[in-house]
Amino acid sequence: MPLFQLILIALIQGITEFLPVSSSGHLILLPGLTGLEDQGQVIDVAVHVGTLAAVVLFFWQDVRTGLIGLPRALAGRLDTPGAQLAMGLIVATIPTVLFGAFLHFSGLSDALRSMKVIGWTMLGFGIVLYMADRYGRIHKQSSDWHLRDALIMGLWQMLALIPGTSRSGITITGARQLGYTRMDAARISMLMSIPTIVASAVLLGTEVAIEAKPAVIRDAVIAAALAMIAALGALTLMMRLLRTVSFTPYVIYRVILGTILLMIAYQT
Repeated sequence: MPLFQLILIALIQGITEFLPVSSSGHLILLPGLTGLEDQGQVIDVAVHVGTLAAVVLFFWQDVRTGLIGLPRALAGRLDTPGAQLAMGLIVATIPTVLFGAFLHFSGLSDALRSMKVIGWTMLGFGIVLYMADRYGRIHKQSSDWHLRDALIMGLWQMLALIPGTSRSGITITGARQLGYTRMDAARISMLMSIPTIVASAVLLGTEVAIEAKPAVIRDAVIAAALAMIAALGALTLMMRLLRTVSFTPYVIYRVILGTILLMIAYQT
């Protein structure tokens, strides 16, 4: 695969994975809008692994706390912040794993990869994000995150398997509706991405890694490294902007892009 295309894919994934604008939707649209060859699942998995590395590095203190608390959580002892965080992430991931497995093995995941679906989800869930951010109360912090909220946000996250929805966007929407601050909503959303990306990488990676050729593996390593760098930059910028800026700029982008995609889709 040409280096230019690898760079483009990595930048799109790295920048959009943690912004509420849907990385999967952009990656699906890339071949159709540019005429470039579809990058395939190996590259898709690789860039997701790259963004996984970025969020682990960026939130390392939280990740470390959760890893330390994981054995206690698995033993059912939620008596430390780390154990509570670990169990919350487990609970939040279960709906996505179950729904993802259903879509994958039923073949519906391929049926949803269309410009019409992405256009409607871009537009619709963008408006939902605006409403939650604009009118949601602010009375919770990340330290208030408990299993009930984790389950609710997990159900929101499940919808992100529909292309164009945006995993970060839909979980931030759920967190804002639950009353979390913008900063804490984003933080929880990013932490929730870790087990979700791991589950997705395991599910897809095991199926494609066996058939991958050396040249494809080389491209995958390059794409993963570039996506990690881009994701670190995007994360840093977003978390800084959230101190003073709402999610409205992302909503405007989603509405404009969704409208354009629907116009194109219904004219063909």
